[in-house]
Amino acid sequence: MAAKKTAVKKTAAKKTAAKKGTDKELETLEKKIGKVPKFFRDLTTREPEMYRLVMKFEQHIWDDGELSRKTKKLIAIAIAAALRDQHAVHAQLAGAKNLGVTKAEVEEALRVTFLLSGMPAYVYGKAQLDEVMK
Repeated sequence: MAAKKTAVKKTAAKKTAAKKGTDKELETLEKKIGKVPKFFRDLTTREPEMYRLVMKFEQHIWDDGELSRKTKKLIAIAIAAALRDQHAVHAQLAGAKNLGVTKAEVEEALRVTFLLSGMPAYVYGKAQLDEVMK
């Protein structure tokens, strides 16, 4: 009976440690990319293996490579604006602030969006920019 109680305690301790690790990962991710969507947070408990794979892929995408993380963030903002995805624009802009991206840099990226996606995408992105990066 004592061995069973010890095993239960060890399992609970592992779950607590894993939760703390996951919370720290999500906090770090939020600093990098902005607000982490609820559905993604839910993956940590509903589908932990999927969460682990997505985090590995996310790390691969956002790490500096031929393009800097800052440049990738500007691309992400432009894409989100072109898609007129309010949540994504807000999240990407919040992450951009954490990377030291300036309002002028975002405005320039949005001008490229305007060229390729038209006035509605530019206006959409600009409105979000003025709200998030006052």
